[in-house]
Amino acid sequence: MQKHMLIKLVSIHPCPSPQSIPLANAFLKSYALNCPVLIDLIDYFLGDDAANCASKLEESNPVLIGFSMYLWNRDLICEIATMFRRINPAVKLFCGGPEVTADPGSVIDLGIFDFVIVGEGEVPFLALCQSLAVGGDYSQIPGVLLPGFAILPPPPPITDLDTIPSPFLTGVLDTCVNSGILWQLSRGCSFTCDFCFDSRGVNGVRHFSLERLESELRHFAATGVVQIFVLDSTFNIDPKRAKKILKMIRNIAPDIHFHFEVRNEFIDREMAKLFANIACSLQIGLQSADREVLKLVGRSFDKADFTAKVGLLNDSGAVFGFDLIYGLPGDTLDGFCRSLDYALSLYPNHLDIFPLAVLPGTRLFSRGKSLDMHWDSKPPYIVESTNGFSSSDMVTAAKLAVACDIFYTRGKAVAWFNAVAAILSLKQSILLQKFSCWLIDHRGDRKKESDFSDNDVFEMQLLFMKHLFSGKKVGKFLPLVLDIVTYHHHYAAVLLAPEQETGVDNQIPVNPCDATFIFASSARIVHFTYEIEVILDCGEPHISWMYENLRQSGSQAVIYRNKGIVFTESLATPYILLLEEIRDGGRRDYMSKTGLTNDEANEFLLFAMQEGIIVKAD
Repeated sequence: MQKHMLIKLVSIHPCPSPQSIPLANAFLKSYALNCPVLIDLIDYFLGDDAANCASKLEESNPVLIGFSMYLWNRDLICEIATMFRRINPAVKLFCGGPEVTADPGSVIDLGIFDFVIVGEGEVPFLALCQSLAVGGDYSQIPGVLLPGFAILPPPPPITDLDTIPSPFLTGVLDTCVNSGILWQLSRGCSFTCDFCFDSRGVNGVRHFSLERLESELRHFAATGVVQIFVLDSTFNIDPKRAKKILKMIRNIAPDIHFHFEVRNEFIDREMAKLFANIACSLQIGLQSADREVLKLVGRSFDKADFTAKVGLLNDSGAVFGFDLIYGLPGDTLDGFCRSLDYALSLYPNHLDIFPLAVLPGTRLFSRGKSLDMHWDSKPPYIVESTNGFSSSDMVTAAKLAVACDIFYTRGKAVAWFNAVAAILSLKQSILLQKFSCWLIDHRGDRKKESDFSDNDVFEMQLLFMKHLFSGKKVGKFLPLVLDIVTYHHHYAAVLLAPEQETGVDNQIPVNPCDATFIFASSARIVHFTYEIEVILDCGEPHISWMYENLRQSGSQAVIYRNKGIVFTESLATPYILLLEEIRDGGRRDYMSKTGLTNDEANEFLLFAMQEGIIVKAD
């Protein structure tokens, strides 16, 4: 048929974010670029009105609409497709993706879709486009399943991934539109975790060539991409290749922040340093610290090796976090808490804690009943109970996860959390349990991390510290603890604040009274009970030793960022007063309350401008 034939490929994302990139559908479009059909990529989000989505899909008269289905968007896709059927029953509807491949029969039996695509989608989708273009029959395309038809085995996965044109280099995805992108460097997984779908079907990993990745990376750097989420199940499965890519990133795209999924066993000292030398964060799937629990789901665990490899990351200064799962077969609430204690003892930057999902198509789905597991039969297939994890235990673990999200991860508590637990003689999980109870008492139940601003979290941390250190034996440590917590909150705020563009000539006048200054939006003026630079010189906080050896001399400091590095400058009171005058909107009477001479103020203002603490106003 004609080139004006329109196919719409729909992606439904959890929410607007740098990760809301329709990469799967973009690969389909890229692979079918030479077909005489038009392909539009459509983006919706969870929470969008289904009727409105269906109505918009009818615009431009498509002949075919496809949906990329995952467990978290299945319900909305089905609702949109059902409503669209009522509007225009003549248009063919189909879907593909992990949720379909895992259990195609359950999707086709819904009676909503004309067919589904099973397995890797590029080859079947190309054949479908070619068939539609000539009015052919697509019922015999391998990987396409129609109601009442026997499924034809899907074609084998594409061996040479470079035969799929890059959606970035072809312009299918505009890297100037989003602040971040998804980047796939390989497909497949060499591991066989029972709860995971990634390795289903074909075991092993296929790679895009380094030459292609370099071209894409140069494109990202040239078009101002800010952050990249690497989709590989295990980025460092091939350590030599991973190191080459990390060096490539350092040389070509040093200003882009990357997110990687890695396995600890492939980390060595060189790799740890390479991670530390670029802007990136690592996610490591710990899942549990119990070897026997992990063995039940097809994973192995060497605690000594894991600890040593994470130590290399800490030594290098790399940023990393862990995944933990509660509700695993063979686990208990106490066992999960021990895993939580272990994970936090290793100083991760963040923890992602979530309940086990028993996904259709996984080994765990086929053997879960024999393990006395009970789970929701509908997406997202969350475990309700096991023989060791009661339903009430699952609720308790969920509250612990929320407490960790808020207090530890969102609260940027990595630098001091273990020190506070130690001085209180508490296990890390007990400290979080206490915060969970405090949170419910003071903020109500069913709260989640996204309910609070950064300042809300900081205020809660301070209040909770005052609650914990209210006893006679530990009350003496409170001022020191508050100083440490306060410093790290402001350090993180300065580090993460956007750069301030001034566009103004920074030549300072001879007389500061002749200029107007603005306090940098990323800088902070903070007052402390102790001398903050002495606290920082102590390194890792040992609260008891610091209490015995430091005195409450008081200090005030400006915390600021210069060329990407955060500095802390402890200043005498007159200079703090000068900065506060500028911060609070003072204009030409900066020195009226400081007691500084013109020369003293002029010299300091020059320093403050050179360091980026203040900028000259227009």
